[in-house]
This record gives sequence, C-alpha cells and structure tokens, in this order.
Amino acid sequence: MHAIRKCLWIFGVGTLCILLPGLARAQRLPEGVVPQHYDLRFTPDLVKATFDGEETIEVQIAKPVSSITMNAAELEIGEASVTQGDKTQPAQTTLQPEKEQATLTVASALVPGPATLHLKFNGTLNDKLRGFYLAKTRLRNYAVTQFESTDARRAFPSFDEPALKATFTITLIVDKGDTAISNGRLMADVSGPDPDKHSLTFSTTAKMSTYLVAMAVGDFVCSEGSSDNIPIRVCGTPDKKPLQAAALRYAGEILKYYNQYYGIPYPFGKLDIVGAPDFEAGAMENTGAIFYRESLLFIDDKNSSVEAHQNVFEVLAHEMAHQWFGDLVTMKWWDNIWLNESFATWMALKPSQSLHPEWSATLSAVQETDRALTFDSVKNTHAIHARAETPDEINELFDPISYEKGAAVLRMIESYVSPDVFRRGVNAYLRKFQYSNATAEDFWSAMAQASGRPVDRIMPSFVNQAGAPLVEVKAECVTPKAQPVSKGKSRRARRTVQPHPKTQITLSQTRFFGDGHTGSNDGTWLIPVCIKGDNTKPFCQLLGEREQVVPVVGCSNWVFTNGNAVGYYRTRYTPENLKKLSQAAKTSLSTAERVALVRDEAALIYSGQEKIGAFLDLASDLSSDQERAVLQSFVEPLEFVDAYLVTSANRSAYQAWVRSSFRPMLDSVKWAPAPGESEETHRLRAFLVRLLGGVGADPDVIRESTRLARQYLHDPDSVDPNLGKVVVRVAAQYGDSALFDEYLAAWPSMKSPEQFYNVGDALTDFRNPQLSERLLQIAVSPDVRNQDAAHAISRVLENPADQAAAWEWVKAHWQEVEKKTTMSSGEEIVAATRKFCDAASRDDVRKFFSEHKVASAERGLLRSVEEIDACINYRARQQGNLAAWLEQRSSGPVAGTR
Repeated sequence: MHAIRKCLWIFGVGTLCILLPGLARAQRLPEGVVPQHYDLRFTPDLVKATFDGEETIEVQIAKPVSSITMNAAELEIGEASVTQGDKTQPAQTTLQPEKEQATLTVASALVPGPATLHLKFNGTLNDKLRGFYLAKTRLRNYAVTQFESTDARRAFPSFDEPALKATFTITLIVDKGDTAISNGRLMADVSGPDPDKHSLTFSTTAKMSTYLVAMAVGDFVCSEGSSDNIPIRVCGTPDKKPLQAAALRYAGEILKYYNQYYGIPYPFGKLDIVGAPDFEAGAMENTGAIFYRESLLFIDDKNSSVEAHQNVFEVLAHEMAHQWFGDLVTMKWWDNIWLNESFATWMALKPSQSLHPEWSATLSAVQETDRALTFDSVKNTHAIHARAETPDEINELFDPISYEKGAAVLRMIESYVSPDVFRRGVNAYLRKFQYSNATAEDFWSAMAQASGRPVDRIMPSFVNQAGAPLVEVKAECVTPKAQPVSKGKSRRARRTVQPHPKTQITLSQTRFFGDGHTGSNDGTWLIPVCIKGDNTKPFCQLLGEREQVVPVVGCSNWVFTNGNAVGYYRTRYTPENLKKLSQAAKTSLSTAERVALVRDEAALIYSGQEKIGAFLDLASDLSSDQERAVLQSFVEPLEFVDAYLVTSANRSAYQAWVRSSFRPMLDSVKWAPAPGESEETHRLRAFLVRLLGGVGADPDVIRESTRLARQYLHDPDSVDPNLGKVVVRVAAQYGDSALFDEYLAAWPSMKSPEQFYNVGDALTDFRNPQLSERLLQIAVSPDVRNQDAAHAISRVLENPADQAAAWEWVKAHWQEVEKKTTMSSGEEIVAATRKFCDAASRDDVRKFFSEHKVASAERGLLRSVEEIDACINYRARQQGNLAAWLEQRSSGPVAGTR
C-alpha cells in the first residue's frame, strides 16, 4: 500500500512512533485450522448501502476440535454449518466484537483432515473507506474494497492473517447496467438471479492472503493494453476515461522492466488498475487488481506537470513491485510489514531511473532517505521490525520507518554489495518463497549467501534497533616521523626514510536525536561508510565500533563520508572540515551528495549541534547551484526558519537575504520555459517561485504569481502545469477575501484531479483566520469527500498564520470533524498539531485528545507533543543566533556569503 498519510514531517525532526505496551493483545487466531480455498458470493445494494454474502471455505484441520474461530467484524452471520466427509453439522455462532472474531461451534468434534465451512452473512457498505465500503460521485454510488491490513473481516468471515494464504473464487451479483472488477479474469457473465441483475464470476486466484482480495462495482470504463502478453486495463468512472493514457503506458513499461529484473514473469495472468472515487490510501496492491486514489492515477497527459507524471509512474511502480514483494512472497506477520513496503519503495525508483532518467529518481532516493532519518530522529521511534498485535498497532506501522527507512537501508546494502549481486540475492529470495511467506531473517540470509559479505550482520543492526546513527568525522593530514631503516649490520648502511603523508580520518558513531538529546546506551550499528576526498580514491569502510581511525595515503584537503549519498546515517564534520567541504561541494560532490550534505546540516541546526549561521552560510555558498534537487533541499528548512525563528524585527532582513541569494537564479531561468528546456529546469523554476514568493516576499514574484493564479482559475491549461501548483499557493498567501472567493468558485470546475487539488490545497494557504474558518466549515460539509476532509483540516492547522484560530474552531466543532474522519484520517488531524510551537498549545493538545480519543492516534498524540517540545527548543536555541547572523551580514561581509 502506498498511503498518502504515511509521510508527515518537518525540518529537522519528523513524526515518531512508539509501542504502547498497555494495548490489548491476544487477537491472533488459534492455530490448527488452515484455509485452503474460499468460494465467495456477494450481492451489493448500492442504493441501500448494504450487501449480502455467502461463502464456502475449504479448510485443513490439524487436531480434533469442536469449534473453529475466524475473524469477523461488523457482520451479521445467519446460517453456518461445517461439513466433514458426508456429515454436515449446523454451527452455533458466537461473536466477539472486541477481538473482531467469530467462533463456530458444532456438537460433534471434528477430526484432523479436510472440512468445509458454509456461512451466509450480511453487512453495511460503510462510509469509512475500509472493508467493503460505499464510494460516491455526484452522479451515483459505487462499492469498493480496501482490506489492508485487517479489514477483509468486514466483508466476509475469514482467516484474516497474512500467513493463512488460500485461493479465492469470487462471484459478484450486480445491477444490469454495472460491471465488476476483481482479482481474477472474468470467466462468466450470466443474467440473473433477478431480472435486473447479472452475475459475474472470476477465475480462481493464485494462493494469496485475505488482505489482497479486491472487489469494485459500478459503471467503470477501461482503457486496454498489454505488455509481455499480459493484458492490462486502466479503469475508472466514465468521466476519467480521457485521463487514463499515461497510466496505461507506464504500466506496460514497468511490467516489462520487472519481468526482466526479477527473472520471474508477472505471476497473476492479468493486471487491472482501478481508480476509485473515494479511497483512503494512495493505492493498494491487491493481487492482479491495484486500486487507486484518482489523483495519483488520472492525469491529463498533455497538460500535467512533470511531478504529476513522475508520481503516477512511481506509485504504479511501487504497487506493481508489490505483485512480487508482498503478493507473491508475503511477510508471515505484520511485524515484518517492511518486507512489503520497504522493498516496493526501494524498487519503485529503479524503473523510474532506468526508463525516465529525466526525472532523476536517484535524487528522489536521497530525499526519501532524509525523510526517514528525520522521522527516525526522535526518542520514541520504533525499529523497522516492530511488534504489532492489535489492528491499531498494525495500522500505525504504515509510516516512514516501514517505507522510507527500510528502502534506504536496502539501497545502502545494494551499493555495498553491488547492484548485480544484490539482484541475484533478491531473485533467489523470491524463487525460494514464492506463493508463501517469509521473514526478515530469510531475506538477509539470502543476501549474505549471494554476496559473501556480512549482510546478515549489517542488516539486523538497522532493522532490529530503533533510531539512526550520527557519524562524526574528523580528518587531518599527518606526516609520520622519519624512521631509520637498516640495509645491513653496519651503522653506515643505515638510512632515514621519509614516510608519505596521510589523511587520518577519525570516525565515531552515536545515535542521532533531532532535539539534540544524547544518551549513553544508544547501541551501535555496523555501518558501510563510503569515503571520498580530493586526493583519496573512493572506498568503503565498515564502522562497527564507537570510534575507529581510518588512515588514507596522501593528504586530502577535504573528505566526504557518504559517497553517492546512499548511507543511512547523519554526518557531522568538524567546523574546519565542513568549511573546506562546503567550498569544494559545487565542483567536487555529485548532486546527490550535495543534497545529502545540505539535509544533514539542516538536521544538525534543528538539533542544536550547529548554529543556524552554518546552514545559511552553506545556502549562500550553493545559492547559484542550478540543480533543482539542491535548491529543493533548502526550501523546507528556509520556510521553517521563516515560520519559527524570524521575528518582526528581522523579517525584512531575512527576506532581503533570500531575495539577494536566489533571485538571480530566477532571472536566469526566467518565467517562461525556453524551447527544449529540461524537465529539471521546469521544476527548478517552480521551487524558485515558491521560495522567493513564500519566504522572500519578492513583490515581482507575488505580482506575477497572482496574475498567473487568476489565469489558472479561468483556464488552467493556459498556464505552465509545472507552475500552476506553486503560483496558486503563493498568490493565496498574500490574497484577500475576493481572491478566496475566486478560488472557491473555480475549485469544483477544475478538469483533472491534479488541478482540483492544486486549487483545493491553495485554499488552505490564505493567511486570514476568518477565511480559514470558512474553509473548515466547508471541509465538514457533505460537499467534501471523507477522503479529503481531514487533509484540508490538517493543512489549515499547519498554517502558522491561522493555526491558533483553526485549533479553537476544531475543538468547538469536534463532533462535526469526527464524523468526517476515516480509519487513518483522524490520526492525520492529531499529527497536524505537531506544527504548534509553544507550551500552552502543547498542553492544550495533550489535554483535548486525551479527553477526545481518536482511533489509531495514541502514537500520533505522543508524537505531536514531542515535536512541539522540539520546536520550542529549536526556537530557544536558534532565534538569537539567527538575529546575530542577520545583523552581522547587514553590517558587513559574513563568512561564506558573497
């Protein structure tokens, strides 16, 4: 699953997760009954929002039993029976809602061997976007499923655990004007059983877990294609048919690439990719039938931004990677969810970089690593491999640790053993465990065997312990003393040999904390540290001790200890080493390495281990660097400085510094794209406008952004799609109520999901509490989908200009807000309060959400409280340093500036 909600982070410190020992456990099913095959039959009523179901489950019983326990939630079970041999017994059903379980009890004990369960049941197509649920457009209703992680039990009684794989045959009885989509191919479409119905039966699936079962019912329209003889369809509501071409093209490219990479042809016969009108996650990797949020699938091929194209490709690549990682080979239990999500996150960038190098996916990988390091920098983060028993605990593992951290560790190992060797290990792992389940140990054992390197020692240090290392670096040129060397017994034969000078690199490791905390028992990692310098041939060194000295022949003026920016660690250099490295960065470090250097310095500033001036000096040194990723790496930290450090006394000085540093680059690339301009330059321009308009308050940029924003509202296709998103946001930041009304009027008429969300998100950027309250009222109205309501509320809460008033409104209207939340979006609202930065707000947030519990948000509340504390400390440490730096700069030259 590629969840939109998974990535919430801020400059210097990110969200965190902790394990809550007090939560109820023991929700696992008893051992001894293993499903083999499900025959499922559903009749959804899209008008009444209900469904009837019937199932036959073939099971294997390991020991004599009189009862069988399954998972079931929010279902009414009618008839139930168990057949063994030629004997059928009625079963008494006992529901345990608190455990989401149902137990079937029979009078005569069942013996070891095969048996068949038969049940009839019914349920509600809920409005919470989980289980079998109701999705809506303005024209009609649809029925869609979302079962990961523990919601198949809301659609049918089942053995709803990932290790209990089985095959499935599914029949859907739907209205005559509708169609249905499921995991298998459509095998039969017959009229009945009622005159206004028809029954669609799909082919039996491969062996798979219950959370991968998929069903969608409605008037879906599809575009068809194929790749390597596998039929591919992209489907959606009828109005989305013109927006399906890019996804269909990309899916074919990706499938061909994966077939070649894995050495195992796509295993599920066909691939449907379905955009659902309402969908909780970004996308879901159901076997043979990937379900999507429309905004990440349907784009105007000619009038969409580079970012939108890349997003469609890479989310497709993520979900299609799951067809092997997750579907073909599945983790045994949710504590190893990273075996699904880390692998797919790591894998998604490979076809992107190979097939579309113009998108620079290798730089996206560096940004993903930074997000993971940020998230992992708090005291109460969790290990990649973390215990999770209850549904809430399981859902909370879908975060940047399971996605980006795991992917970053895989990239580090891949670089360490070489991509070819890593691929051999991956393929061996997939071949060994296909159609079954695996553990983390299974993977790293396969990789150690393929590489002959200690991967089985490196991986556990990153997978089984929480946190991220900080590698501190001290490099100095030393010349050893001359040593006498004797060629014989005579003293005259002795001579003095002058040894070569060398660079002595001292590496030490501790755990990195975003708030500057230091601890004495923080563990150690076995870290592949890759070193380069101006007089040093690149090499990698395993750092397994608290401190190690690495001597290198020859003196290097500078050294960099995260070669290719693939390491999962923060790096801190001595001030002298950093100064030399910063001066050499533009000419001697790759783009990826410069990005890693910038983001590490940003994290060190936030933690208080460096003064803010060091980061601003580095920004000045690289302010003419026209690589989009380098500029992008500065934007969020500089926005954070603007929001939390700048005061009314020095705001104009800070804005002037931003303009003087970065306006020359915008003047160079200009507003209008040049013929044949690269996609990276398109994106560079957008980040420059965001920085200069939003932070620098450049009057020319604000004026032009407002002009283009109004043009975009009336004819979005007439504005460069790469600028559309940013100009409507910059204009909103300085807009009045009249412009707000223009946005509201244009919002529903946007032609594509990208344009719709560009305007919708910009509505949350107006700096006016009264306008924000109007938007919040709209967010809880029936006009806004449940999938979007919490996102809008969260963005308003994150707007520093309006958050105080917005928070008071949310508290006063909590009943209305709560009705719009779904299984994860309540946690998103709780997490949004992490952007507060004062003790009174912190205490109020803690008190309110302690009294108004939000499902699956216990960790989110603790995270927000910790991040508010971190922001308070950041402000206390750095606000005076910023003022001093700006004052020094205004009175004369500042080191590192030009």
